[in-house]
Amino acid sequence: MNPGTAPRVRARDVVWFALGVLLPVPWMVANAFEGLGLPYEGIAILSGLAILGAAFMLSWSCEVAERDIPQSLALLVLALVGVLPEYAIDLHFAWVAGKDPSYAGYAVANMTGANRLLIGFGWAAVVLMACFKSGSPKLEVHPRQRLELRFLVWATLYSFVIPLTGSIDLFDAVVLLALFFAYVRAAMKGDQEEVELVGPALLIDAEFQDLGRRIWALGLFLFAAAAIFFSAEPFAESLVHLGKNYDIDEFLLVQWVAPLASESPEFVVALLFAWKLRGSVGIGALVSSKVNQWTLLVGAIPIAYALSLGAPRGLPLDARQTEELLLTSAQSLLAAIMLSDLSFSRREALLLAALFTGQLFFPSTEARLWFTGLYLLMGIGILVFGPATQRRNFLHLVVPRFRAAES
Repeated sequence: MNPGTAPRVRARDVVWFALGVLLPVPWMVANAFEGLGLPYEGIAILSGLAILGAAFMLSWSCEVAERDIPQSLALLVLALVGVLPEYAIDLHFAWVAGKDPSYAGYAVANMTGANRLLIGFGWAAVVLMACFKSGSPKLEVHPRQRLELRFLVWATLYSFVIPLTGSIDLFDAVVLLALFFAYVRAAMKGDQEEVELVGPALLIDAEFQDLGRRIWALGLFLFAAAAIFFSAEPFAESLVHLGKNYDIDEFLLVQWVAPLASESPEFVVALLFAWKLRGSVGIGALVSSKVNQWTLLVGAIPIAYALSLGAPRGLPLDARQTEELLLTSAQSLLAAIMLSDLSFSRREALLLAALFTGQLFFPSTEARLWFTGLYLLMGIGILVFGPATQRRNFLHLVVPRFRAAES
């Protein structure tokens, strides 16, 4: 903000800010009194509104934080807070699996469902929203997002190795956590840039100086994190119980309904960025979330399982979970290849959304294998028959020195 320039704060910004902060309050109060005996319908509504309010607060605090820290690090922190409920739910399943083996499948089901939902719905929705708002047939992604994309490619390629041992073991945890901490280190070295704040983020920036602004950003982060943490699991559980009343398959509920609670903050935040014509930041936030899930979350699962079991063993994968993991890896690879040229078209977004939707209607073993093969064939087709620049860009992500060596 330039000295002497008065920022324009509108009354509706104050209303939005108050709404975002107040939405989690009813559930936080009810939760403090053990739900107040609410039926599952009431729990679903109040905890869902709490998550929605937290998502708004996350988007504002992330925008404010970009004033003071590198954007890559701001997106990383946003992604970490946004996936807290996913960690809570998935690690709960992994921990219980150490005592009750029947829960082992739920941990992988929830993780793979969340990952595929993130790309198949989240990425596609952000690109389509950005294209709609800008009137462009594609979303141009800033080169700084190449950092998140590179670590996504590395984590995705390694994920194809995991099913070979029949489990997600402690060696996988070491590799994936090493990737995560390398990502954190790289994100901390990113460049800062002057950002133009709008809405409630502008309200915070206009009313407070540097220290006050940072305190508000941190406070919103912490309040949003608490709201998400205390709301996501009750929201997911209430949906599961409601679904059972309609005789819906419990496995599918764990895989698809529970992630809707844990992933909704990330989707709302990213869509808000796209709505504000900052689609590159929105897709960057979701790519960062994907990196976090592929590295920190998947790496933490076998650790939680081994600690609960009291033995250094990996979380076992049955045939279905192996298929689910391979399908998730194949989807991630195709999406990374599409984004490797730092451009995502409306047509590519619709393709990802269509393939993801197809999986919901055809959950059989044959369909999972068919979709896995289709993702891989499309990815290979883009690399072999697509533009040479895209092929070079992808290879540059895999081997950073490739482009320099080639030239």
